[in-house]
Amino acid sequence: MGEGEVSAVTLGAKASSLSSSSVYAVASGRSQVRIDSSALDRLSSTASFKHKIAVPDFLTLEESRAFLVVLLNRLLLCNSPGRIPQLIAEALNSKPQSFRFEEFDVTEAELFVLNNSCAALLGVSAILDHQSTALSAVADVAAAFSCEALKADVTAFNLMDSGDGHTSKEEVGVASDMRVLLNGSKLVGKEKIRSVTRIRKVHGTMREQVKSVHSKMRVELNSGFKLVENETGSEQAVCTVLLPLAEALRELGEGSFARAQSNLVSIGSISNDLKLSLGEIFGKECPTDAGLSSGFKAALNLVFGKEYEKFAHEVKVLLALVWKVVAWEAVTAIVVLEAAELNEKIQGVQGNGDNSKVEKKKKKVVLGKGTSSILLLIKDRLERERQNAVENSRLLEIWVGEFLSFLDMAEPEFNEFLLEVKDIVESNESRRLPKIPKGTRDFAKEQMTIRKKAFRIIEEVFERHGATALDTPVFELRETLMGKYGEDSKLIYDLADQGGELCSLRYDLTVPFARFMAMNGLTSLKRYQIAKVYRRDNPSKGRYREFYQCDFDIAGPSEKMGPDFEVVRILTELLDELDIGEYEIKLNHRKLLDGMMQICGVPPEKFRTICSSIDKLDKQPFQQIRKEMVEEKGLTAETVDRIETFVKEKGSPLALLSKFKQEGSALLENAGSLDALNDLEILFKVLEKSKCIDKVVFDLSLARGLDYYTGVIFEAVFKGGSQVGSIAAGGRYDNLIGMFGSKQVPAVGVSLGIERVFAIMEQNQKDQNQMARPTKTEVLVSILGSDLSLAAELAGELWDAGVKAEFLVNKRRQKHFDYARESRIPWMIFVGDQEIKEGVVQLKDLEASNDVSIPRGNLVEELRRRLNP
Repeated sequence: MGEGEVSAVTLGAKASSLSSSSVYAVASGRSQVRIDSSALDRLSSTASFKHKIAVPDFLTLEESRAFLVVLLNRLLLCNSPGRIPQLIAEALNSKPQSFRFEEFDVTEAELFVLNNSCAALLGVSAILDHQSTALSAVADVAAAFSCEALKADVTAFNLMDSGDGHTSKEEVGVASDMRVLLNGSKLVGKEKIRSVTRIRKVHGTMREQVKSVHSKMRVELNSGFKLVENETGSEQAVCTVLLPLAEALRELGEGSFARAQSNLVSIGSISNDLKLSLGEIFGKECPTDAGLSSGFKAALNLVFGKEYEKFAHEVKVLLALVWKVVAWEAVTAIVVLEAAELNEKIQGVQGNGDNSKVEKKKKKVVLGKGTSSILLLIKDRLERERQNAVENSRLLEIWVGEFLSFLDMAEPEFNEFLLEVKDIVESNESRRLPKIPKGTRDFAKEQMTIRKKAFRIIEEVFERHGATALDTPVFELRETLMGKYGEDSKLIYDLADQGGELCSLRYDLTVPFARFMAMNGLTSLKRYQIAKVYRRDNPSKGRYREFYQCDFDIAGPSEKMGPDFEVVRILTELLDELDIGEYEIKLNHRKLLDGMMQICGVPPEKFRTICSSIDKLDKQPFQQIRKEMVEEKGLTAETVDRIETFVKEKGSPLALLSKFKQEGSALLENAGSLDALNDLEILFKVLEKSKCIDKVVFDLSLARGLDYYTGVIFEAVFKGGSQVGSIAAGGRYDNLIGMFGSKQVPAVGVSLGIERVFAIMEQNQKDQNQMARPTKTEVLVSILGSDLSLAAELAGELWDAGVKAEFLVNKRRQKHFDYARESRIPWMIFVGDQEIKEGVVQLKDLEASNDVSIPRGNLVEELRRRLNP
């Protein structure tokens, strides 16, 4: 668009839509409106009603123009628009300072729109949508400048998406943008400041509310009308998103004001005169946090009074106040960062030739890559004004005025500046850091220490019971996996067709194990496997899309219930030795469930789907499950009532078994459930003899949704404070291997959900204020200086002797000690110039804080003696 050329917003076209940005462009006078020729052809000349457009008197000129744009679009969307749209367009394009309309002839459809359009509310809301988006971006920039001005600790911005759906996406986005802006800054990282640590959460909430408003306005601005009197719903729908925006604005403004005040204090440490001068202007012109609270309360009263149009107007007033605060935060922060230069100019203007104090205070500051680019952009834009004002004794006041004017949304240059800021943030190389998919995680050294320890314990338990290791491909033919998991089959990850084979990522380790057994014609195997599996699931706390499973399975003929006993016993050993805290193992039998279904009157074809519903009872109340079974799965209320009496049975294995085997029990009358009770009687007795039955709870609500279970089923649940759900599960599956081959091979197994166990172990460590040692390094070879060859010689001797050692060559003594303490290395071999001259090394015990000189030749022998007393 050329200079002086005015853009146009076209309304009424078939595929056109009205956006908040378009409303704002017309409202601010930057664009005219144009009615599409196809809409002009549809205009009706038949009008039988009189009406006068009344522009609410509390609206500003900008808001009035927005109101008319929305009203114009609403009229064009109605079925039979008259001539009013042309009159409104002409009035908008003539750019008057106020709007007064005479009575018009209107159609019935127009009359309905004029009375029910909510155009004032939507017009002001469109401006809020546009301006709050801009405010959110500028607030991040101002906050980044404050972080540097205040030398703030910015570790709060080290937030990454955890992948489990538990981290706010917008908070992660704010943290990422702040890292981009501050990347490479030498100023941040020292001071703990509450208003800085809260930036992530406050600005993240602001982004959430801005997006909510934008989504709502995109719909409401283009909604058509049905001729139903007083039934539009737009007012409440829009105010539902504006109210949280108002709260977010207040919080944003209060945080920004707090940082601006802190910036003023920082200016005083550089130049008290500068602080006093700027503080005087700040006190006169910057809104206070009390003013923000007052503005928010005024908006709140209006929405509670259902004065929706005035409410939107008041939120816009609040936004204007917050905008001024944010602009002042940027001013005060940049004055801190540019204080020496401003001081020098002021001193020069006042004719003070002694700049020695200023020169002492001038020193090079290294800003972040993002903030330095934006500051350069601002300085370039303001340079002309500075040069014009350099002879003026009111230099600071003029500079501040020009800066605030530059950040005024009404100024033509502002939009260009905002686009450049966006480009700086998005093009910065640190922004392009790779990201992992949701539901997956990276594990740092401390976490890997815990994981390796857990895997070591698990392998030891499995091997103690005679299992051999097995590994299978991470993906299988799709036909291998399908039909084995019941309703959960929808969570299988399918891969793109490669080479004519349809493949999927493995859902668990049991089906691949069964395929391996059948494919190799095996009839007996005791194996374990620790590997990753994949679920196309929605990430949540403790629930991932990629995670490890630790499986132990016994396949082949054996004494009745022997393998079942062993896998339950193994599970208790695993959880005891991992030392995660209190847990219980819920246990049931698939045949008992099937017998219960028959007794209750569930049709056989619905057994599995009803089991799937019952399996949700640990997460949902029975009333919710009842509704699902009746309304979605077609059971009668009487059948569900009978199911409820059974699934509430839970308690001590032997006591509950005794109850079920009493004369008259319905379960004794069913062949399948009787068989199951006999199996469980054997199992419970051997568990009692093995002294692990106290960990087991007999629970008839345990259903386990997987289709392949045929006998005992069980699930371990953590009983501690962390709500992580099931941590292990398993059961008997006698028919699964036979699905892949001609031989039926009985099998039973257990799978440990290790990711949830890790979460518990990590939390326990935090609660006990412990830190896992990330390395096994026993000794740090510290060479004070730059002699790498000496480090290689000493470290080489230690490695040859089997000692776990690292080396560090650095001229700064403190670097060596910092590294050893950070890595929690217990011993140091310290060698400086003095030690080289004397032919010794200093052996330092960092835990005991003492050291001893050792002849160079005795190093390995002496170190071995101390490491292995």
